[in-house]
Amino acid sequence: MHHHGYLWTGPKARFDQEALRRPPHPEPPPAGSRPELLQRYREVAAEFPTSDLPPLETAYWLVKPRSLVRGTWQDPRAGAAWLSDRLTEYAPRFASPAQRDVRHLTRLVTSTADRLAAGSDVSLGFYLERPSYLSLALVRCDPSHDRRGLPCPLKR
Repeated sequence: MHHHGYLWTGPKARFDQEALRRPPHPEPPPAGSRPELLQRYREVAAEFPTSDLPPLETAYWLVKPRSLVRGTWQDPRAGAAWLSDRLTEYAPRFASPAQRDVRHLTRLVTSTADRLAAGSDVSLGFYLERPSYLSLALVRCDPSHDRRGLPCPLKR
């Protein structure tokens, strides 16, 4: 088992485009559906796996392009250290002063290390200035466990 790290930052309005953050339904609309529905399904099916937008379900980062992986760690503490470095880097831009608090950030990193060691994913989000948004994720990738058929990005 290992974890992949992902980072996205961009305009809050783009992050709010939830339709592009959901995977397409496994079954296309039935024959005879409205043309707009069919067209929208085709758009989402084509865009979701290639979009850099954070998926609504953290595990779906694994279907995104390999180029979006910011790091891969076997040791949960190493993944938490990467997260710590990103929090230190972006904290001065956090819109909320409470989120910049060093004790708060330390608790997040400690919690992240514990959650990764337990085999969980971690997904954090922060509002930045201008209204922008920062999404950080560490996603478990375990070749011996089927994550809804989601492939390891390093094996594609």
